[in-house]
Amino acid sequence: MRAVIPLKINNCKTRLSSVLSASEREDLTRAMLSDIVGTLRRSGVEVDLLSTSMEPFDLDVNQIYSDYELNESLNEYLSKTAKHRAPPPSILIVMSDVPLLGEEHVRYISERPEEIVIAPGRHGGTNVLYIKNPATFEVDYYGTSFLDHQAKAKEKNLTTHTYDSFYLSCDMDEPDDLIELLIHGRGEATMLLQKWGFKVRKDHMIDLVRETP
Repeated sequence: MRAVIPLKINNCKTRLSSVLSASEREDLTRAMLSDIVGTLRRSGVEVDLLSTSMEPFDLDVNQIYSDYELNESLNEYLSKTAKHRAPPPSILIVMSDVPLLGEEHVRYISERPEEIVIAPGRHGGTNVLYIKNPATFEVDYYGTSFLDHQAKAKEKNLTTHTYDSFYLSCDMDEPDDLIELLIHGRGEATMLLQKWGFKVRKDHMIDLVRETP
């Protein structure tokens, strides 16, 4: 199995702009990427980084530059993998903002017998997608991609499994999402938020607060 992580650094995570500056959002994205790559490499998985930036990353990855949109980039990647690797490896697509990915999740997915495994995000997205044979599937992200990927698999008569994981559902899109990272995270991204003064305030409701470090 190989993993591919699509990455956008420039002007990333704009929905976090109410709590993080542009440079902080970029730094958080790099920290989340480091956490995800570390988990995958500890799991024995080779990692391809499909990046829209020429910026080199000091990570144990094979960096691939692509200025295409997400679907076009990933489908080209799947097609080339299927054509140029014999036999083609199974592919694990991991979004770059799922820093709570753990080795146990990678192991669970890799041991599933189904041809397609989907770990949904909240609001119908797809955070992690396993494709046993890259020649048999094309991705369709944006919107309710979880439903779209289920429909595509059914159309192609591929067996599917929905991996209902709380940790994999936690993508860091909105300020409140950072609460889950502060509570459950142990990696670089969590430490970076703590360094910046972010804390979880426990009162009548749980809130994200930022204090001057």
